[in-house]
Amino acid sequence: MTEPNEQMDQWLNQKLDELLPEKLQAIDESKLPSMAIIATKGTLDWAYPPFILASTSAALGWDTHVFFTFYGLLLLKKDIPCEVSPLGNPAMPMKMPFGPQWFQNISWPMPNLIMAGIPGFEKVATGLMKKTFKNKGVATVEELRELCIEADVKMSACQMTVDVFGFDHSEFIDGLDYVGATYFLPIAKDADVCLLI
Repeated sequence: MTEPNEQMDQWLNQKLDELLPEKLQAIDESKLPSMAIIATKGTLDWAYPPFILASTSAALGWDTHVFFTFYGLLLLKKDIPCEVSPLGNPAMPMKMPFGPQWFQNISWPMPNLIMAGIPGFEKVATGLMKKTFKNKGVATVEELRELCIEADVKMSACQMTVDVFGFDHSEFIDGLDYVGATYFLPIAKDADVCLLI
């Protein structure tokens, strides 16, 4: 009586060994790639990476989700207040976005002492960076964020950070989910690409 069952088990195992790898490969090939990004910074130079990566990922047809926490929440405000600070950022090149080409090609070393001692230097650096981006045809942060919205990038705000910083939901763009880490971690775990910015 056990012999037919053993034969059936052997036959079933053989068929599974033959068919299962192909089926798993077909499932894997049809799976939509996904990317999860954690955006933690709100300065102008750090505002570009999450929006560029998210909009590009969505353009490739990937399922894309960005979780904004701590200073990254500023990127979700209706008016993005981000600036750039060269202070403490020695890798930041300072090139002028105006004048003859030879002048624009000069990298101006700006020591921290000068940057710290000149009132309003952050405004100047921010203006120069925005002008450089405009001259090179780079979209603004606001335009990139709008591209992400149009491409159905899921954007979530960290509710804990909203509470800690005393923000109100009315300060942010519409269509956000206000969630915690317990919501986002499973998304990050299952993502093909997970980035912390």
